[in-house]
Amino acid sequence: MLVVETVCRIRREHADGKSIKAIARDLRLSRKVVRKAIRAPEGAFDYRRKVQPLPRLGPFQERLDVLLTENEARPRRDRLRMTRIHDLLCREGFEGSYDAVRRYARRWAEARRKDPGDGAPAFIPLLFQPGEAYQFDWSHEDVEIAGKPMRVKVAHMRLCASRAVYVRAYPRETQEMVFDAHARGFAFFGGVPLRGIYDNMKTAVTTVFIGKERVFNRHHYWGRPPPPPRGGGGGGGGRRPGAAPPGPLFFLVMADHYMVEPTACSPAAGWEKGQVEHQVQTIRGRFFQPRLRFASIEELNGWLEAECLRWAVRHAHPEQKELTVAEALELERPALQPMLAPFDGFHETAHAVTGTCLISFDRNRYSVMAKAARRSVQVRAYADCIVVRLGDEVIAEHARHFGRDRTIYDPWHYLPVLANKPGALRNGAPFQGWDLPAALTRLRRKLGSGDEADRRFVRVLAAVMTDGLEAVEAAIREALDSGAVSDEVILNILARYRDPPSERPLDVIVDLKLNHPPIADCARYDTVRGFDAAA
Repeated sequence: MLVVETVCRIRREHADGKSIKAIARDLRLSRKVVRKAIRAPEGAFDYRRKVQPLPRLGPFQERLDVLLTENEARPRRDRLRMTRIHDLLCREGFEGSYDAVRRYARRWAEARRKDPGDGAPAFIPLLFQPGEAYQFDWSHEDVEIAGKPMRVKVAHMRLCASRAVYVRAYPRETQEMVFDAHARGFAFFGGVPLRGIYDNMKTAVTTVFIGKERVFNRHHYWGRPPPPPRGGGGGGGGRRPGAAPPGPLFFLVMADHYMVEPTACSPAAGWEKGQVEHQVQTIRGRFFQPRLRFASIEELNGWLEAECLRWAVRHAHPEQKELTVAEALELERPALQPMLAPFDGFHETAHAVTGTCLISFDRNRYSVMAKAARRSVQVRAYADCIVVRLGDEVIAEHARHFGRDRTIYDPWHYLPVLANKPGALRNGAPFQGWDLPAALTRLRRKLGSGDEADRRFVRVLAAVMTDGLEAVEAAIREALDSGAVSDEVILNILARYRDPPSERPLDVIVDLKLNHPPIADCARYDTVRGFDAAA
C-alpha cells in the first residue's frame, strides 16, 4: 500500500505534465498503481477487499453465526467472552486462531449495526440542576456472609447533579427495603431532591401504560409503633415522631412524605437513568470484586457506606474537573429539600398464633406474648425487624431473620405461663441459654438447682409482670447485699417499694385515728334479741 507522501508526489508530477510511464519508471511502480493514485479522490488510496476468504472459518461460519446470535440475546452479565466462543468452536473441530474468530465477530457486529436514523441507540446528553433529581436502581451481587456464599440485592442511589453515590445491601428486593434504602440514602446525602427517576420495578410500579403514564404500587403500609418496654412485654400504642399517620399507604405516599415527584423510565430505556446504570457497573467492579467477605450484612453495609464516602473524596466530578464529588455534594446540599423525618413504611399481614405462642412468618417462627395464644395478630415487616400487634397493643418485636426453619424466642413472652408452670424453667425451649440481667443471674446461682429452687426463682420472676424489671433487680440487689437469699425477703422488699413508709415521724393522735370510728348506739343490741327474750 502506498503512503500518502508517494500518492501526493504522483499526483503533483502528473499535474506538471510528466507521463505515467515516466512516473512509474522513476518510482519503480506499476503503471496500474500510478493510474489508480491519479484517479483517487483527494489523495485517498486504500485497498478494500471485496471478498474475504475464510479458509479455516468457512465450514464453521454458520455455527459461529448461531453462537453470536444466541450470545447477543443473553443478559449482559451472562454473555460469553469471545475467548469462550472460540473454545466452543475448537471443541467442535475448528483449528483456526482466536484472532480469526474475533475479527469475524467484529465484522458481524458492524454488519448488524444500524444507522442512527434506522433505530440505532443514539442519545442526547442530559444536564441536571443542583437538587433537581436522583436516580434509583437495584443490582444483584455475590458476597460471602458468615462463611457462606450469598447473593444480595444492592440498592443504588445517585444524585444527578453532584454524582454522589450511595449503596446498601439487602437480603430481599421488597418494598419495605425500598423504603429503608430511601430513608438511609437521603440521610446520607443530607437532603431530598425534587424528583426521583426509577425503572419499572415491581416494588414501585404496578401497571405500565404508553409513554410515561404509570400506576404505582398500592399495598397497605402504616406508621411504625414504638418498641415494647423490655422485660414487661407489651406496651401502649402510639407512633414515633416522624412516623406516617395510620391509614392505607403505598409507594406514592412515600414520595409525598419526602415531597418527591416519582418519574418512571420508558420500558427497555435504561439510558433515561444512565447515571445509576453506569454506577451499577462501576460499583460492581470497584466494590464487589474480588468477592467481599463479612460476618454479617450489617458489617457489609457499614463498609459500603464508608467506601461511598471514600469514593466521593477521591474521584473528580466528571464535568466539573476542578471539584471532587464530595465537594460537589457540599455545593448541592443547600439546594436539597430538608428531610424532616424518615418515612416509616412497612408491609402488614395477618397471622394466627399457635398454642405455644408462636407465629410463622417468612419461613421462620417468632414468639409473641402469652396473652395472644390462639388469636389472630398483625405482623408488620420492616427491612430489619418485625413488629407484632394485637389490636393497638405491641405484643412482640424481633430482629428480622431471612433464613428458614429458625425459631426465635423471647423468654419474657412466656413469663405468665411460667408463673403457673414453674417446672418448665428447666426444660422449656424459650429458657435455654436465657441471658438474664446480672442481678437475676446472681440470685439463680445463689438459690441453687432443684425443683424448690426453680419455684422460688419463678416467684421472683413473676413479680416482673407487676413491679417491672428495674424494681425487681433493685430488690434482689438489696436482699443479696444484706445476705438474705430468699424469695420471701425479695417480695417483701418489693411490697415496701410499692407502699413506702412516711418520711415524717409517727403522730399517735393523727396516724392512729380510726378512719371509721364506732357509733355509740346501744339500741343496736336490741336487733339481735329474739322475740322470746325477757324484757
